[in-house]
Amino acid sequence: MSKSKGNVVTPVDLLDTYGADAVRYWAANGRPGTDTAFDEGQMKIGRRLAIKLLNAAKFALMMTGGSTLPDPKSGAPGDMPDPVRNALDASLLAELAELVNVATEAFENFDYARALERSEQFFWRFTDDYVELAKGRAYGGQTDAAAADAHLTLTVSLDVLLRLFAPFLPFVTEEIWSWWREGSVHQATWPDAGEIDALIADHPSGAFDLTASVLSEVRRAKTEARRSLRVPAEQVTVSASNAHLAVLGQTRADLIDAGRIESLVFATDDALAHPEVTVVLAPADAPAAN
Repeated sequence: MSKSKGNVVTPVDLLDTYGADAVRYWAANGRPGTDTAFDEGQMKIGRRLAIKLLNAAKFALMMTGGSTLPDPKSGAPGDMPDPVRNALDASLLAELAELVNVATEAFENFDYARALERSEQFFWRFTDDYVELAKGRAYGGQTDAAAADAHLTLTVSLDVLLRLFAPFLPFVTEEIWSWWREGSVHQATWPDAGEIDALIADHPSGAFDLTASVLSEVRRAKTEARRSLRVPAEQVTVSASNAHLAVLGQTRADLIDAGRIESLVFATDDALAHPEVTVVLAPADAPAAN
């Protein structure tokens, strides 16, 4: 670009259109040592991510009443909450701890694009699957202990995700942080995977992924039938190995609530590597669930 030739391009219009976080998101997707093409499409994705982060934070803070966690380095041991025992929550937090390890290693190797990519992948699974699965329980649809586990998981996830996204989306993360935390997110300590692990009573393998995959099949059946996701599923049959069914048995209540399932049947088939899901929807003239 040359000022004398009059072909200088400034990002002012892009900042006005998409916001500074969205433009920074595009830039952060460029990997060191490779050419980065100008792409407004990436900026649109970045803007959508920032808006979704705002909405997810509003939901989490509404559910939890804006509660925060004591600092494990300065608070007394008795101040820390009891570890979560719900299988879905424990599995989600275990994945979050692993994400912290991956993002930390990526930053240490100057691979910031990988840190963003993995954080973003987790975030969309968190909002699209975990929040939908845990929403009813967080509202108090089960026991007080079950709701408390959901609230703690939402609090920890939001706290950690804001710090992971802060280098990439500095303005929206600072705004959300100001809603419920003192100081600046950019002066907060980097997340510690060990502190997340300490909040897990047991470490089940794959409960979140497994439950989310069954919910996805229920949603897909409704979408393919061109029906609302709120339409009841009269019966959902899950054929799977005993090991998978044992895990799904622990997350059964969340799955029924999120999928609007009237009857959930488990059928053992140890020959299956992955669960097979059969969905029978309510008649077309049946009223949608509230």
